[in-house]
Parts: sequence; structure tokens; C-alpha cells
Amino acid sequence: MREKLEKIIKEEMTFLPKEVQEAINSLDWARVAEEIGKKFLLTENEISNFQVETLLVLIGLEEGEAYVRNIENEVGTSKEEAEKIAEEAEQKIFTPIYGFLTENIKKNLKNKNLNWEQTLNFILSGGDYSTFLGRTDATNKSSATNENQKVVGASNILDMKNKLLE
Repeated sequence: MREKLEKIIKEEMTFLPKEVQEAINSLDWARVAEEIGKKFLLTENEISNFQVETLLVLIGLEEGEAYVRNIENEVGTSKEEAEKIAEEAEQKIFTPIYGFLTENIKKNLKNKNLNWEQTLNFILSGGDYSTFLGRTDATNKSSATNENQKVVGASNILDMKNKLLE
């Protein structure tokens, strides 16, 4: 089951911007999540569910605010235990990945000449830093999109969870 989960994770990651892929890959977050799960005495199935919930937040299909609730519901823990698990995941997974992404964005911005259009796009996006990120081929071909291509966020979260947990 672990190999299948890893294959699906790699597939879904190809739809993310290159910088986000690099940030997520900067840490073996699946192993860290497994260690967290073992620390909290989760079963193998519960650890897989925890990894799925973590992945959904990492790739942006699920909001971080729902993370504790999703751990509680999908992993099957108490609210208090879900909060402790989420807190540890925040410290050991999300904070390092966010730090890596932030540093990459800063480095990339130093090497680029910003113009008024980028500033306007940033403001109009509501402060979404992804307007500064480069896109992968899958997200660049908006005009050449075919039925087989998809963009992260386009699939139903329940479909994604089912796919990951099959």
C-alpha cells in the first residue's frame, strides 16, 4: 500500500509549481508523518490516513484550518490528540517546508526585475505569492489543456482521498 501511496503522491505533485514541488521535496515529510503517527501509537491504516490529510494540506487541496478536524475525523482520534498531532506536524513538517519555500521565493525575487504588472497581479490576487512562482508544463498550457490534464484543486477532495486510500 505504501508504494501505491507514494506513486499517487508523485503523480499529484507534478501538477504543482516547480518551487512548491521543490519545497515539499526538501523534506521527507511522509517519513516524518509516519514517525509522528508511531509516536502517537497510530495503526498503519491510521498513519496512512494522517499522511493523506497532510498531503492534502501540502498541495493546497485542503485548508490548514480544517487539518485538526480532518485528523480527528479521518484518523479517528480525540480532538485533544488530533491537536497534539497537528501541532507536531506543524513544527516538523509545515514550518520547515514553508521556510524553504519562503527562502526560494526571496531568492527568485532578488534575481528578477519586478514590474508594475506583477505588482498589480499580486494585489489583485489578494496577496497570493503563487503569482510570482513559475508554473510547470501542466499548469502553463491553459490554452492547450485537454481532457487528460488536470490542475490541482480541480478534483473533488473526496475523490482525491479515495484515490489515495484505495
